[in-house]
Formats: sequence, structure tokens, C-alpha cells
Amino acid sequence: MCGIAGIFDFRGRREFDADLVSRMNESQFHRGPDEGGIHLEPGVALAHRRLSIIDLSSGQQPMFSADGSICLVYNGEIYNFQTLAEELKSRGYIFQTRCDTEVIIYAWQEWGEGCVDHFRGMFAFALYDRNRQSLFLARDRLGIKPLFYSVFTDGQVVFGSELKALKQHPKLSRKINPKAIEDYFAFGYVPEPDTIYSGTHKLLPGHSMLFVRGQGEPAQREYWDLRFVPEAPGNEAELQIQLIERLREAVDIRMVAEVPLGAFLSGGVDSSAVVAMMAQLQDEPVNTCAIGFDVKQFDETEYANKIAQRYQTDHFERRVESDDFALLDVLADLYDEPYADSSAIPTYRVCELARKKVTVALSGDGGDEHFAGYRRYRWHMNEEALRARLPLGLRRPLFGALGRIYPKADWAPRVFRAKTTFQALARNSVEAYMHTVSHTSEEQRGALFSTELKRALQGYRAVEVMFHHADRAGTDDALSLIQYLDTKTYLVGDILTKVDRASMAHSLEVRVPMLDHKFLEWAATVPSSFKLRGQEGKYLLKKALQPYLPEEVLYRPKMGFGVPLAKWFRGPLKDRLRASVAQGGLVEAGLFQPEYLEQLVSQHQSGMRDHSTILWALMMFEATMKGEGFDLSA
Repeated sequence: MCGIAGIFDFRGRREFDADLVSRMNESQFHRGPDEGGIHLEPGVALAHRRLSIIDLSSGQQPMFSADGSICLVYNGEIYNFQTLAEELKSRGYIFQTRCDTEVIIYAWQEWGEGCVDHFRGMFAFALYDRNRQSLFLARDRLGIKPLFYSVFTDGQVVFGSELKALKQHPKLSRKINPKAIEDYFAFGYVPEPDTIYSGTHKLLPGHSMLFVRGQGEPAQREYWDLRFVPEAPGNEAELQIQLIERLREAVDIRMVAEVPLGAFLSGGVDSSAVVAMMAQLQDEPVNTCAIGFDVKQFDETEYANKIAQRYQTDHFERRVESDDFALLDVLADLYDEPYADSSAIPTYRVCELARKKVTVALSGDGGDEHFAGYRRYRWHMNEEALRARLPLGLRRPLFGALGRIYPKADWAPRVFRAKTTFQALARNSVEAYMHTVSHTSEEQRGALFSTELKRALQGYRAVEVMFHHADRAGTDDALSLIQYLDTKTYLVGDILTKVDRASMAHSLEVRVPMLDHKFLEWAATVPSSFKLRGQEGKYLLKKALQPYLPEEVLYRPKMGFGVPLAKWFRGPLKDRLRASVAQGGLVEAGLFQPEYLEQLVSQHQSGMRDHSTILWALMMFEATMKGEGFDLSA
């Protein structure tokens, strides 16, 4: 696991400043503390920080082909590299190392841009080919590993694993992207391919770019997408067997490492399933770690301990105080752009804990998205059943009016929030799901944003992100559609971003077997009725895991990985909240309505309303953008 950075001149062969390239590289030291390397030649600069996992004695980067014509910097793991190496050897390629990095080089020589089709793993890499005078950028299918880039008007493309590497370049525009502000306050993160800065982008998951000297800026090229094409329902017992076999294999190929390896164990179904598979695949006890909380509603260690005892793991825990808000500024620096998922705090702590014993950890991320584990999937499908009874032309005026006049009841369980239900029924399926997952409503953002910001948005709405992906989903199945939307937005923009930054902050590699693309391609063929059955999410997954996990783990209510924001904002963070949101830079930025900022703070701190979600988003925005300026010009 590593950090990469570089610059390529696709118009000429200018010389790049070695000090600049070094600063870009060192800004990502945490991603690879073991080694670092830089390659400079006219028209190209490549930099790499290495966290050594496989072939510790060799595999240094930048890595060159045997003939010196290709130079590669790479972040990730190719899990089928040994099989690919044997295939490439049979085609005449001679390997100098035992690492997966060299496989990418010769795969490029053999298959060109099609090399990515052969890789099974998580990766982001930049490959310079002297013979073709080209730079090839690629990112893995699910977006597990990040890659940022910006193209300057003078023909330079600058790239890096994190925004902080690009920010070292003096030509990088720091102008704020107004669409990104709308997206951030809707989603809680800035979704791909945008960033908070105009003109700086994320390479989309499953995409590549080929810059050729003498040619213009290329478009991002899609090489993979997940297609939900459910097959006819088969024998449930056979599906269970297939699921376990495929999951075990996905776990198995991720256990290759020459450094200590373990797993996160939250006590939930997905992480417990991964640990159960690992325990079957190795003789020695699995290293597992868990985070506990001093607030019972957030604490899952009871269930983690049940799994640890069942599989006799080498288990270790750390209890986190609920007032662990000191990380706020650390997180702001870590994410480089506004990021509002408060579970980043316990995620940071569990990665910190894991790194004390292991260098590689397996996680259960991805299970909820692909086997319908989230409660919102049940809510959405219940609402879909109601929406199907009336055409949109009748629902929109009827339920829209009811939604406007009905009193708001944030305090009530969702099932009893009639206002929320009426609003959902007044929308089409995509709009309704967007409303469900949004951190703030369109009405809230309308009240929050200044006239200047609204003018800069030119009518843009965050729901357009969802409409874009829905148009490409290729499915009429209601559950499959929202699973696809989550794969393209929440999974990559929130979950995987959170885990990447938190783990890399501690030089920890995290592998995600439930996001193995072959496993997901199979899961996408499983009919929705085997994923969500009645009110039971993850139906097939839980049934398949019954021989491996206790009932109290499989069928307990989902807890989540949260922190007590509402309590913080009325207690230890009370003064900082007011200083940051109602009195500080946010008021002066010209992006928000000062009166509404004051209203949010006062209502929350008085106990009148719970505004903790939007207040956390505002605090993280302020903390991240502090000192950046707030220029909205294009």
C-alpha cells in the first residue's frame, strides 16, 4: 500500500522542479513510510512512497521494465499477480522480482490499455511509456484506492493519491467548485468525479485515462461496470453453498502478505463472516481488533467477543471515550476536502489500534451494499410499494401538499415520521432515495445557501448525481437500482474514502474481500428476493452463514458506527460550535445565510431541535476550508 504522485507534460518536454516533486511525495509520507523514490526526465516526473507488504527486499518504485522503456508508480494489490506472472512468463517476459508491481508493467506491454481487464484487486497507478510517449492512469473497479488529477492549460497533468500532493503545485487552482458545495451538504462528501476545487477531479472507479504527448486531454474511459442481471431463482441451498465458496476464495487470495495480517471485528455480520473464513484458512489464530465505546448504544464489543471466542482469535480491544472529538482538526487535514461522516472518528481509532499488531487488516465493507443490509433499503422498498399504487402525476400534488403542512417529527422513529413519508411518496424513485440518503434536504440547503452561492449554482441540484447514475444502471429492479446508486456514490465517496484515509494515516493496509469484483458480479445475479425478504436484509448471506456465526450476531439489530454528536454540541463542543458556525469564517465566507447559521446553533443548543447532522457538516466544512479562501469564480 503506497502513495503515488507525479506530473506529465503532454505538449512538450519541460523540466520539472525536483524540489516540487519531492514535496508532493513527502506530503504522502504516511501512505508509505518504508521507502520513497522519484524519477525525473524531460516531460515527466513520477514519485512513490512505499508501505512494504510483498517482496520486502525488492519491488522498489518507481519501477522500470527490463528495457527501461516503461516506468511505473503504483498503489494497491493485484491479488492474482502470481497467475498473471506465469501467463506473462509463458509469453516470453522475464521477471526480476516476486512482486505484483512488475506484473503491471508487462501486462501493459502485452495488452496495452486492456491490461486492467486482467487485474483482480485494488489499485491506482501511473505508467509512463517512453516508446509511446504516453502516461496511463488507472483506478480499480470499485474505487478502493484513490487517484486525483488536474489538467492545467499549459499541458501539464498533475496527479496523486491524495489532494494534499496536488496542493503542493503552485499552479493548482484553489477556487471552490460551487456544485461541490451543494453535493457535499447533500451527500456528506464530494462525490466522484468532482472535488471541492474547480478543475481538480477524481479518476472514476473502473476508469482509465491515456495521455499521449502531442495530443489533447483525453476523456476518462470506462473499462468495467457492475451489472445487476438477476438470474431465475435457483435452489436456495445451492446459492448458499456458492456464496460461501466464493466468499472464502475472495478472503483466501487476500491473505498473501509477508507482514503481520489480521482483521477488523466489529461484531456485525460482515466482519464476523470474514473472520470466520480466515479462521478456516490459516492454522494460527487470527489477529482481530475491535473498538468499544463508553456509550452502550454505540458499543458492539459484546458481539465481537462472541466471535473472537468462537474462533479463538488473538483479540484486542480499545475503549474509546464518547468525547473523542479532539480528532476534528486531525480529520480535516486527513481528508483534504470536506467530509462529514462522523464515523470517521471511530474508524481512525480502530485503524490506530490495528496498526499496533498488524500491517494488513481485512474488513467486511461492502456486504451491506451488495446484500441489502441497510435499513433504508427496507424503507425504500416499502415506499416503492405505495408509490406503485398511484401515478406520479397524482402523488406529487397530493403528498407534496401533505408533506408541506404536516409537522416535522425528527425525534420519532422513521416509520412514524409522516412528514418524511409524505415527502417520499411525492417523489419519483430516484428523488425519494436521494431524499433518504441526504444529510440535508433541498429545503434546508435553500435556507442555508447565500444568494451568491445560489447564483453560482445556476440551478444545479445534487440529485442530478443520482439521475446520472440511474440512467446508466441498466436495471428495472427497484432494489438493484438503489444498490447500484450506492455503489457509485455512498460506497466509494463515503465508506471507501473513510477507510482509505484512516488506514493510511496509520500506514495500515486494509483489504476488502466483499468487494472482490468477481464476488460482486456473482452477487449481482442473485435475485433481489434472496437479498431482502420481507423486512429481513441480507437474507441469503445470513442463511449461508448460519453454520459459522451465532444467531445473536446474525439477527440482531444493526447498530452502526456512530458518535454522540447531539450530546457533544450541547456539551463539550458547545463553544467551538458557536465560534465555528455562527461567529467565524463561515459567516464571513459569503456562502451561507448568517441568520440561518445562528438559528441552527441556537435551536440545537436549546434542545428545541436536533440539527447535529448539518452542524457537523458545517463544522467539518469550516475546519477543512480554513485558510483556503472561498473564491467561487470559475
